[in-house]
Amino acid sequence: MDHESRITLRLPADLHAWLVAQAKAAHRSLNSEIVHRLEGERAATRDHAESP
Repeated sequence: MDHESRITLRLPADLHAWLVAQAKAAHRSLNSEIVHRLEGERAATRDHAESP
């Protein structure tokens, strides 16, 4: 990451709890888990857009 931006993110409590559990299982921080999932979605979207 060349540049980082801070945001305030409001999540439903159940989604927050699920993300915390997923992060813990993957040995990542909550922030890292969210970034990991967003980067995965971005890559999948880009791959899908590039396929014929």
